[in-house]
Amino acid sequence: MAPKSATPRPVTALDNRQLDLPLFAGPADDGALAPLAPLVESVPPRQDPTPSGVKLRRLTLSGRTVEYALKRSSRRTIGFSIDGNGLTITAPRWVTLADIETAIAGKERWIFAKLSEWQTRTEQRALPRIEWRDGAQIPYLGKPVRIVLAPTNAALVFDAQAAALSLTLPAHADAQQIKDRVQGWLQTEAKRVFGERLAYYADKLGVAYKGYALSAAATRWGSCSSDGRIRLNWRLIHFPLSIIDYVVAHELAHLREMNHSPRFWETVESIFPEFREARHTLKHHPPELLPTL
Repeated sequence: MAPKSATPRPVTALDNRQLDLPLFAGPADDGALAPLAPLVESVPPRQDPTPSGVKLRRLTLSGRTVEYALKRSSRRTIGFSIDGNGLTITAPRWVTLADIETAIAGKERWIFAKLSEWQTRTEQRALPRIEWRDGAQIPYLGKPVRIVLAPTNAALVFDAQAAALSLTLPAHADAQQIKDRVQGWLQTEAKRVFGERLAYYADKLGVAYKGYALSAAATRWGSCSSDGRIRLNWRLIHFPLSIIDYVVAHELAHLREMNHSPRFWETVESIFPEFREARHTLKHHPPELLPTL
């Protein structure tokens, strides 16, 4: 069973954001969550098959080579899109190749920065997965917790001092059984911890929310609706309490300001002064860095 929770208290901060607080993407200057990555000298070739009607081209910019997919359409302007497969340019049929490459050169810094981010995510995504067995470790509130299979135990037990989670499962338990039991415990803990932090910061800000629920969104750490309902990604439970506090403060601040104006960030800062450090930390931890559950 989980240890008794202490009286909620403020902690030093870490990161998150928005009416919808994205897990990643978005310009860093507006508070959106964007993962960090070093600039690369050459961008690897695209991994997906080239769709019909799309041509692959290469362009050298300041000594660096970028491969891009060129797609012609009836749109009136040149569009830029970057994802895990690289850069895609969608241009009007009448625009010359020279004009397209001039436009690409004009966005050179942005293009290489975003391509670098995606490359880093791809590399991080290749990190080893958890082996669901006795002795495996999972992150809980920023610290590793060891899984212990204890068939004689009457109930699931979490020992905070030993950083161990005992499961009432036999030594030969199936990996899926272990995974399901651990995920269930993590979600229960998320519900408890998030509730405590929401109550603390809502009182500090002097606002009331109508309710909260866990989410498993792939692209959001949290969200706040105009009717006062808050959703928090349960996987935040992997992070230190300071990160959770930042996300909680961020979403509650939307009850005062449903935007990301300077007044919104002032509101966040009024109850969570360390929000910049927290936001910075989350920008460096896209969901790919979390264990695969």
